Amino acid sequence: MHTRRVTYQHTIEYEVINTSNLFHPQNCALLSAGRVEDARRFVVVDSSVEKHYSAAIREYFAYHHVEAKIVTFPGGEENKTIDYYQSIVRELDSFSIHRRDEPIIAIGGGVLTDVVGFVASSYRRGVPHIKVPTTLMGYVDASIGIKTGINFNGNKNRLGAFHAPQMVLLDKSFLKTLPRRHILNGVCEIIKLAVIKDADLFHLLEAHGAQSVDAHFQDEQGGIILDHAIAGMLEELQPNLFEEDLARKVDFGHTFSYGLETRHEAHLLHGEAVLLDILISTLIARARNLLSEEETSRIFRLTNALGIELDASILNPCLLWQSLTERTYHRNGLQRVPMPRGIGGCVFLNDINTDEIESAVKTLEDRITVKHEII
Repeated sequence: MHTRRVTYQHTIEYEVINTSNLFHPQNCALLSAGRVEDARRFVVVDSSVEKHYSAAIREYFAYHHVEAKIVTFPGGEENKTIDYYQSIVRELDSFSIHRRDEPIIAIGGGVLTDVVGFVASSYRRGVPHIKVPTTLMGYVDASIGIKTGINFNGNKNRLGAFHAPQMVLLDKSFLKTLPRRHILNGVCEIIKLAVIKDADLFHLLEAHGAQSVDAHFQDEQGGIILDHAIAGMLEELQPNLFEEDLARKVDFGHTFSYGLETRHEAHLLHGEAVLLDILISTLIARARNLLSEEETSRIFRLTNALGIELDASILNPCLLWQSLTERTYHRNGLQRVPMPRGIGGCVFLNDINTDEIESAVKTLEDRITVKHEII
């Protein structure tokens, strides 16, 4: 037997940049990567964004004499499919771009940046792309990592790739036009980080979260919360970009939520499913004395103070157990469920059982029922 070993190292490097007035002609951030003279850009825009910014986007590229093909994507988890993936690829394939210096631009929510990122990872075996998140969920979570993907065969993100963007451009002014429910959808991911790794962020949410939600995070404290959350997320992602270590703090809230989203995709947003998972996990942690009663109450008080409405009637212990089982395959044979050890701390569990899930569901249903009766 004769063996030859091939070794190659590839550096992953991209910038996450805060900017404002992204489509102002004098703001060159959108064209700061790639060639500009005699250049072309393939741009995929969320349909909701297109309603508000269509003219500004077209005027921007016209001002810089960049030929842009602008494709509208409908957004929404139900459109994160192989059919939409292929439709974008067909549009891209009919519009010639240079393979290395004319990056694809994705402007929209987390679903759009996931799908377009997957297109970029697979078209010509990989072309550069730029992500511009326009939802709070995309701003603090989906856009700033390197995972891309689409749903397939009834499973979330079953097809995908790790493919880093050239840059991520963060302009929080996009959040002004979001419906309140979608602001709260993104807040759920911020709560995740606060509970599992950042007690200071949790305190910021307690002190200023409600007013920042009302202001769509355009206020000073809202900006601080966003920056804190992004810094924390990148701190977790950077040393483990390709998920070589499957015990990940940022998977908190993403164990039981998997099954909830798959079953109730039509009316349950990602963040809402994540928060239900967080609360179930909080109650399991409390039962194991990983959280005190006061810490548990603080988590529920924060949820209430932020005005997040949850439907506990969709919580089925059998479905949650099935979701945990599926995640165990995803995590290579161990549950590796991140659980809070105090607010801001984390421990990983591998022995959660059905009785614990059933007990947590019953307790959560009782808590939500009591809250509604008080209201």
